[in-house]
Amino acid sequence: MLSFGLAFGSLASASEPLSLSAQGQVQVAFTPGDDAGALIVDTIAKAKRQILVQAFSFTHKDIAAALISARRRGVDVQVIADPEQTEKNATSQIEAIAHGGVPVYMDGQHASAHNKIMVIDTGSANATVITGSFNFTHAAQYRNAENVLVLRSNPLLADAYAANWRRHRTHSLPFRR
Repeated sequence: MLSFGLAFGSLASASEPLSLSAQGQVQVAFTPGDDAGALIVDTIAKAKRQILVQAFSFTHKDIAAALISARRRGVDVQVIADPEQTEKNATSQIEAIAHGGVPVYMDGQHASAHNKIMVIDTGSANATVITGSFNFTHAAQYRNAENVLVLRSNPLLADAYAANWRRHRTHSLPFRR
C-alpha cells in the first residue's frame, strides 16, 4: 500500500490538494429520479475484502442491510458516523448496523463529520470509491436533489480516501448503544 504521508507529504498539513490521474470507470446517479440507493447497494454486494464508510446521516435501510450482509459474508466493514446526527435522528440506522456486527465509531472532533463516502477493496485493481452529496438516507433518495459518484478501478484514489478514513478513525470513539 502506498503511504500518502511519505509519497505526497502529510495530507493533514498539505497546502496543495492531492492530484491523481483519472482512470477507471465512473457511474453517476442523480436524485430524485435515479435509484442511487440501489447503485450503492449493488456496489456493496460486489465488495470482496473491505468497506470503509464515513457517514453524516444514515437512515437508508437497504444500504444499512447491505453493509450488514457484507459483514456476514466475511467482508471487513467499518463505519465512522457523526455523533450528533446519530443521536438526534430517530430513524438512524447506526444502531442497527452496530447490532449487525459492524464496528461503528463516532467522529466527534469536528462541528460536523460531514463526509459521505465508502471505500471498497483498497489495494486491488478494482478498488472503488463512492462519494457525492448523497447522505445514506431515505430523504436523499426520495426528497432531495443529490448526486452519487461511483469511481471504480482507481487504486490511488481509493488509497487516498482510505488514508483519510484512517486519519479520522484515530480520533473517533467506539459507538455506545
